[in-house]
Amino acid sequence: MTSRRVASLVAVSWFYSLLICAVMIVLTVSLQLCGNIVNTVYCGNYSIVKLACSDITVINIYGLFVSLCTLFVPLILILYTYIKILRVCFSGCKQSRQKALSTCTPHFVSLINFSFGCSFEILQSRFDMSGVPTMFRILLSLYFLTCQPLLNAVMYGLTFSKIRVVVRNVVSEVGL
Repeated sequence: MTSRRVASLVAVSWFYSLLICAVMIVLTVSLQLCGNIVNTVYCGNYSIVKLACSDITVINIYGLFVSLCTLFVPLILILYTYIKILRVCFSGCKQSRQKALSTCTPHFVSLINFSFGCSFEILQSRFDMSGVPTMFRILLSLYFLTCQPLLNAVMYGLTFSKIRVVVRNVVSEVGL
């Protein structure tokens, strides 16, 4: 992996993200809005789109396409890669299996956690959630903002022995 290749990959990922955001902003700015109350904890782009009086078919199609390309396609590729890695590791000795599981488990849990949060945000924004109790909707919308980063910190923090020892001491002192 050369420095030039790394720079190219970084540039492509930034350009792709900026292009997606720019197109969505252009599509959203052109909308005629009929309301001004956002029924979520934070204001996402689709919360504004739902306030539109005009036709939002193009934005819906674009949003679903972008969601597919940025969330589900990479998720499938990552899961496929994990399966291949684990298949090779499980064909080896017991030590390689343990090493593979200890390395891949935090990554896999973090990936599933992130995917769940993203999927819920997509579903919550696209479907009528008025039948779901308000408190439950608020808690689930906060999931992506709070639980996802906290779980990552805990998962990766506990892999360090010094942090694990401190957490174990705190838990034993509290009596949990």
